[in-house]
Amino acid sequence: MHLRMPVVFVSHGAPDALLNAPDAVACWRELGQQIPQPAAILVVSAHWEARQPTLSLASAPETIHDFSGFPPALYRMQYAAPGAPALAERAASLLSAAGLVADLHPSRGLDHGAWAPLSAMYPQANIPVTQLSLVHTASAAAHVALGRALVPLRDEGVLIVASGAITHNFGWLDIHASADAAPLPQAQLFTDWVAGRVAARDVDGLLDYRSAPYGADAHPSEEHFLPFFVALGAADGDISLRFRPRFTYGALAMDAYLWRGVVLDS
Repeated sequence: MHLRMPVVFVSHGAPDALLNAPDAVACWRELGQQIPQPAAILVVSAHWEARQPTLSLASAPETIHDFSGFPPALYRMQYAAPGAPALAERAASLLSAAGLVADLHPSRGLDHGAWAPLSAMYPQANIPVTQLSLVHTASAAAHVALGRALVPLRDEGVLIVASGAITHNFGWLDIHASADAAPLPQAQLFTDWVAGRVAARDVDGLLDYRSAPYGADAHPSEEHFLPFFVALGAADGDISLRFRPRFTYGALAMDAYLWRGVVLDS
């Protein structure tokens, strides 16, 4: 018997989430506590897109501060986890076996979509991690297929973490919204619609999210929702658990999902 590792999706919010989104940070910490200790982590973030799926071979990934105009404290943060080049090569081989040509990057570090939630989930930064890119211009369905190709990693002690956003419309945001302000109704409706489809394990419905109430408005561009579809594919039909931290800036849903691993026959 062995344990299949879970899959996690987190909404990483604005770059200042570690400073200004305590509910979300508490959620990320709880996720880290609920998950069995992984042998390694594969993280896919909305902030790295490439022409084809690409994995980092970095042995000591740089902490990339890929934002501007935020408090100096953010730029001093480092996440000095060891890299996982062997995992990158293993993932690339699985993708190739599934007919998805993959590439390897010699030194790509961790962007804030990766290191921000990992800083709360695994603050000791002692678990090897590699990052996987999204595929620029590829569909949500293509990213589900990407995730499905990676399912065997879960049986090898690898935790797959997808980091993006359930809602990502800058026009909806209110930078002056208080932490306890009611979220924008459109954002709440779409967020709850996603939750309902996830609970029903309705992959086809989720793939058609742009036809859902405010779906196209929630994502004027798709890159922040695509990590969710990688997680959906890697989840392999598992039952999910929804986490509901408070919205940030009035319209950034901070929902997270944990698809629990199961004990399998060896």
